[in-house]
Amino acid sequence: MLSTAVAVGVGALAGAVASVTVQHRTMQTLHARLDQLELASRSHQHSDLASQQRQHWELLSKAIDDPELAEVLDLYETPVSPKQRRQYLFANALYTNLLFYYRIGNLSKEEFFKHVRGIFQNPIVREYWYATQQQRASLADTDEAGLGKLVDDLLRQLEDADTEEWWVVGEPPGA
Repeated sequence: MLSTAVAVGVGALAGAVASVTVQHRTMQTLHARLDQLELASRSHQHSDLASQQRQHWELLSKAIDDPELAEVLDLYETPVSPKQRRQYLFANALYTNLLFYYRIGNLSKEEFFKHVRGIFQNPIVREYWYATQQQRASLADTDEAGLGKLVDDLLRQLEDADTEEWWVVGEPPGA
């Protein structure tokens, strides 16, 4: 009788181990599939962002080449000349390109900061930034708004700095 009970116990234990093993394999398969789906989703998002970036550049290019179309994008706080408008559109393209690289993961926030610190050494890019301040105000609580605030803070620090070594001004995020 005892050997039958032991045999039943061993059989139950073996069944439980087999069941746990099957469940573990099933969970591993599900995790692998979820990882694949997540990767495919990110790839799709990157593809969508790349498509949007191409469209953005095409629209800006048309506006840069045609002053009449550029007037449609003239949403600046103060009147600007056609030359300034073209320059601002190009500054927008430069900034948007950095933003896109950050969004797809080609730049960390620290790298984004360093690149922005470089392009904002140009006075025309700074003028563009100040001329579009009101437009950015509507981006509350978005990733883009956070990066805009990072740029605003950096520009204040650059203006307040008493050094010619602009590349050391400002504290990169995460540093």
